[in-house]
Amino acid sequence: MLEKDFQPKLIRAIKDRFPGCTVMKTDPRQIQGIPDLLVLYKSHWALLETKAWSSSKKRPNQERRVSNYNELSFSAFVNPTNMEDVLDDMERSFQRLS
Repeated sequence: MLEKDFQPKLIRAIKDRFPGCTVMKTDPRQIQGIPDLLVLYKSHWALLETKAWSSSKKRPNQERRVSNYNELSFSAFVNPTNMEDVLDDMERSFQRLS
């Protein structure tokens, strides 16, 4: 599966799990290494870096940015094999921050 095919499935899963949320694609030309998707849900936010495979290469700064954003709210690398686990973690993070 290509990343461009995975992202719409992920976005649908996010919107199903977090009704009323907003999911936006970020612009990597603005901030190099910023994760692909910004999720806004109630008073919470998450940044998700989508990958086609768990073994997909990471671009410069992606690991650092995901780690830094995860300390502020929630951020993770997500691929088809870990999608449910990441969404479970995101849901727990949002509940913990409420």
